[in-house]
Amino acid sequence: MGDNCVWIPNLPDDDQPRYLALVEAIASAIERGELKVGERLPPQRRLAWKLGLNPSTTQQAYREAAARHLVAGEVGRGTYVLASSQEATLFRLKQRDHPGAVIDLSTNVPVADPHNLDLRHSLKSLLDRTPSALLDHYLGPTELLLGRVHGARWLALRGLAVTPDELLLCGGAQQALATVLQSLCQAGEPVMVEALTAPGIKAACRQLRLPVHGVALDAQGLRPDELDRVARASGARLLVTTPTLHNPTGAYMDTQRRQAIAEVVKRHGLRVIEDDVYGALSERPPLYPLLDGHGVLVTSLSKTVAAGLRLGWIVAPQAVLEQIDPHARATHWPVSPLNLHIACQWIAEGTAARRLAWQREEVEERWKLARRVLGGALVGNGEPSPHAWVATPGSAEAVVAGCRERGVEVVPASVFAIGANEVQAVRISLSAASSRAELKQGLEVVRAVLEGM
Repeated sequence: MGDNCVWIPNLPDDDQPRYLALVEAIASAIERGELKVGERLPPQRRLAWKLGLNPSTTQQAYREAAARHLVAGEVGRGTYVLASSQEATLFRLKQRDHPGAVIDLSTNVPVADPHNLDLRHSLKSLLDRTPSALLDHYLGPTELLLGRVHGARWLALRGLAVTPDELLLCGGAQQALATVLQSLCQAGEPVMVEALTAPGIKAACRQLRLPVHGVALDAQGLRPDELDRVARASGARLLVTTPTLHNPTGAYMDTQRRQAIAEVVKRHGLRVIEDDVYGALSERPPLYPLLDGHGVLVTSLSKTVAAGLRLGWIVAPQAVLEQIDPHARATHWPVSPLNLHIACQWIAEGTAARRLAWQREEVEERWKLARRVLGGALVGNGEPSPHAWVATPGSAEAVVAGCRERGVEVVPASVFAIGANEVQAVRISLSAASSRAELKQGLEVVRAVLEGM
């Protein structure tokens, strides 16, 4: 956006914090097309002067917008629009869309247990033992090795036998995905993804200028025949897939399907990036062991143990890890020493496994609740999932609007679609609600909207 065409929003004159009003204005402008993908926002100080704000206010707003995946800042180049208008709907501030309380069933986060005191106890224990090492130093070789050792222990719960040398530490699965894509692909190289795929995958490919080709799905996820066809037609040699508790549909591959996908992968010599962030919520093993060296698995603790515990791992053969991060340094830079200490302690003491078990039980109960309330509208193969995929009898966008009018946020299929969207469905996060009672209330609103179409 050039100097002759600077975007200046009109902020509402109300009691909302100014930085939040500015973030909401950015999100709305993206949705309306006033700010397009790749366009630059005004410099923070210039915008502050135009709006009569303190520069620290615009700085806080730009940080919040970046945290919500609306924009990204580049040193020396400014701040640019990152997400498309459809994907921005996942990260908008929604509390002002409805005069009453909003039930947010749009964001995939683990269920929060308000009575859990694990973090309080762990922080006290860590401060009593090593207060200065938590924040006053960078991670050293010993801490990094412990992170990989405990990562291997954690993955063993998934039935995945790997050595610490087959892991890289990272600051969560989204960072891992972007790092792997950047390392294994050249700009302009085609990448295959599911025809409905997570917005984070779409955003990473767009940011790295990697054109995506959607592979059709069925009740078990990726179709082997379609993977074969798209690989031949596109020339793509890399696939990003979520075989277990696929986002957004909740689908999972059975053993026969996994073997069929692995055969196609090996026949074409494909490289597979497996997104396994939800995998631990299921009894299903990863696809990775069937790929005979063709796979890279990315996972984290954020969807299964604690959303704010920004720690994850990249799993691959050593030769591939050397290609991704030749000096084994770049991937772990975002890892917080405090988060790493907590994660290692929780894995070693069994706290992480206990929290995972609680999460799985709660997800199962919420899934049963969704089936009771929504009945046949719920699409899927029956395995409990933290998100529900709901077919709509008409426009999915109309369902989203109807739910929003009643104070409930859900996400339309268009947010996840690759290319033209012909699917009429919405995704509902079952784990986002603060309680089962709140979830039931939100689901009943969705049912009422569906029945009224």
